[in-house]
Parts: sequence; structure tokens; C-alpha cells
Amino acid sequence: MNVLTIEHLSKSFGSLSVLKDISLKVSKGEIVAVIGPSGSGKSTLLRCATMLETMDTGSLSYCGEYVCQHDASLNKSVYASQQKLRDLRRMFGLVFQNFNLFPHYTVLKNITDAPICVQKRDKQAVIEEARNLLREIGLADKENAYPYQLSGGQQQRVSIARALINKPEMVFFDEPTSALDPELTNEILKTIRKLASLRITMMIVTHEIEFARNVADRVIFMAGGVIVEEGKPDDVILHPQNPRTQTFLANLKK
Repeated sequence: MNVLTIEHLSKSFGSLSVLKDISLKVSKGEIVAVIGPSGSGKSTLLRCATMLETMDTGSLSYCGEYVCQHDASLNKSVYASQQKLRDLRRMFGLVFQNFNLFPHYTVLKNITDAPICVQKRDKQAVIEEARNLLREIGLADKENAYPYQLSGGQQQRVSIARALINKPEMVFFDEPTSALDPELTNEILKTIRKLASLRITMMIVTHEIEFARNVADRVIFMAGGVIVEEGKPDDVILHPQNPRTQTFLANLKK
């Protein structure tokens, strides 16, 4: 089953064309890493997939349920109702590069606030799930701490727990280690590897090429707003076929 299906996605900001006819599918339990140079459209792709940006043209669906469909007569993407979009947003979690935790909330409240206050889930059940997640990520003793009392790596682990609290069908990571130093980066990569071992469906936009090679089932290389090359990690990273991919990876080694 495909959790995520994107067909012929295009996105421009004014006269700048950022994404050009992107189509991809992510199946249940698959881990996809998206790599490429700055400005290639990686983060915009993720933002369109998570409804933080609206697509100009193309279709987007989760588990067969359409977020938007392309209307040929209007030549644009037409989105579902607000109620349906609210429901579909629950199908994925999102981990930002800058954590995006509420500074005035404790760790536990950061994780549980949306499920309890917005989704009206049972308070005690959500708190228990959150505590289980904190144990899983090694932060059981931090539930009453505030973000400023945590390291960057700990804050990012809290944001991962927040993304997982609703048991989403898929989790997106937008450069999850870019704001961290090398030691803390390893801490987060270890956490994501643990999620990978559980076969949680993931799309990871990353500049950590070796991590992508070790964790992903499939690597997508983007440049200039298009998917240039995709395939098994070793094929794309060790034996790239496209000259643009070859140049990008060669430059990383200099």
C-alpha cells in the first residue's frame, strides 16, 4: 500500500519555479531519503507534502485519500474541504530542523497539548503514551523540564516524540540535524535509526549522506526542482548514473 502518492507536482513562488512535475510514491514501512544541493526544492517538496505550502498543479494523497487533485479545466490543484484536511493532517507527523517547541510549555505538555486540546483525546491515555515515548527516547526524567533546560539534541528528540504521539502513518523529517553540532547529530541519527528498525514510514530530507545510505530503503537526488536520480542507496550514492548526481557527490568529498 502507498502511504504517500504525489503526481505531477509543480510549485512556483512568483516567477521562480521551485518544483517541476514531481511524481513519487512512498509505500508503507519504506524509508526514503531526499538529498541534493541547497535550493534544489527538497524542503519545498516536504512542505507541499505536509500542507505547509499549497501546490500549484498536481495531486497529493495519503493512503488513497486525496488532499488535492489536479483540475485540468482550471489547470491547478483543487484542495479537499477544511474538515477533510484536518483529518488528513493526523496521518503524518513532522519534525522541523529548528525543533519548534513551545518555550513556555514543559516537555510533557509540548508532546500532549495538541492531542488533548485540539483532537480531544483522553487526557490520561495521551499522557501515558507520551511517557512511554519519553522512555523510548531516553528522556523519561525530563518530562517537567522546559526547552531552555535541554540540549539541542534533547529538544529534537522531544520534537520526534511529539510527531509520533498520534501514531501517524508517516513521519517527515526536514534536515533534522542541521541545527546541531556533530556530537548531538549522532544522538538524533541514533534515534531515527531506532525508528527505522520499527519500520515506521519516513521521508527524510537530509545532508547526512552516509546516514541516508545506511538507513534509507531508497534515495532520491534532487536538483533544479526535479528528481534527477533515485534508487537503492548504494546505487545512487556509490554508483550514481547521472552526471549531476556524480558532480554533487564528488564535491562533497573535496
